[in-house]
Amino acid sequence: MKKLLLTGLWVLIGTVLTASPSTAARLKTIGGPELEAMMADGKSMVIVDVREAELFSAGHIKGAINIPYDDAKTRVLKELSPNDRIVFVCHGGPMGDELGKLLVRNGYNDVYNLAGGMKKWTGVVTQ
Repeated sequence: MKKLLLTGLWVLIGTVLTASPSTAARLKTIGGPELEAMMADGKSMVIVDVREAELFSAGHIKGAINIPYDDAKTRVLKELSPNDRIVFVCHGGPMGDELGKLLVRNGYNDVYNLAGGMKKWTGVVTQ
């Protein structure tokens, strides 16, 4: 029994030590309350609204920048820093999820997607 436990421990240690950095980073999905807490915590953050410019202009989360989805795949890796805390916002969630995964695959570690996008956002909207 003791030998089995030690073997299991060594397998676990080996797995942790050989895991690539990319597997440690994951896209995190957050809800509105979590985003509001992040906005209030004083740490810098880039909120990226990937909806069309017209929708962004009609109303968006305070402080968000607009990188429309149609252009985003070519822009986000150039315009966003791997050192930033980044939150994607779209209509309902899937586009932000896709772009967040793109960043994570490219070494970005602090990446989030707003679950339900603007459809579910109940916080303050600004123009």
